[in-house]
Amino acid sequence: MNEKLESAMPWLFVAGLLLVWQLACVGFGIPNFILPRPSVVAQAFVTQFSAIMENSWDTLVRTVTGFVLAVVLGALLGIAIGSSRLIYRGLYPVLIGFNSVPKVAVVPVFVIWFGTGTVPAILTAFLVSFFPIAVNVATGLATVEPELLDVLRSLGARKRQILIKVGLPRSLPYFFASLKIAITLAFVGTIISETVASSSGIGYLMMAATANFDTPLVFAGLFVIAALGIIMYAIFAVVEQRMTFWAKRGDGLMTG
Repeated sequence: MNEKLESAMPWLFVAGLLLVWQLACVGFGIPNFILPRPSVVAQAFVTQFSAIMENSWDTLVRTVTGFVLAVVLGALLGIAIGSSRLIYRGLYPVLIGFNSVPKVAVVPVFVIWFGTGTVPAILTAFLVSFFPIAVNVATGLATVEPELLDVLRSLGARKRQILIKVGLPRSLPYFFASLKIAITLAFVGTIISETVASSSGIGYLMMAATANFDTPLVFAGLFVIAALGIIMYAIFAVVEQRMTFWAKRGDGLMTG
């Protein structure tokens, strides 16, 4: 019974939120161009279904491409930072400074270099999702107990053997946790680029709808992005559960 209730809770919460939203808009007479009712947003989704799906596909492809690049390069850099104190001291401050730069300010530079469209969106998604992956992998490697390292070295284990057999497995929970964060950030990066320099994608569609004061279509685009983010998050959560089940000790403070 508790498992069924837990599974139904997200749907119940969303349904309750939409109901309150609908009643508030009707009760206070809020115009649709300011805050559209969920029923009006659903109607806009149906009437613009083909355009929404076409632009959603463009956004998804760009996001996944940038995210895959971030996973590969972020994991490699995280391994390098986490396994070498010299690289850590040299690169980590640079990464922090680079991550502090607003990504919306970088998009115009990408437009100058690569033009508008797909490439700036992929690169922006990459930049936004790269940092948490690299940091979490490096953190996972750095959390290996010094006592364990001393024992392994006393048994004759080499640095590469320790990294492969102990360090990388211990960093997997950190790695998958970063993937769930990074994929949602990747969508943010793609949308930022599409709103600035693109002729397709959900970001472009929302900007065009805003110019036409089509607020219901804007909210429909927001719902689509939210749905895509939840789906991708859920996929990585399932993969994490299958790959790092050994790291789960219980629910911790999450008690009924």
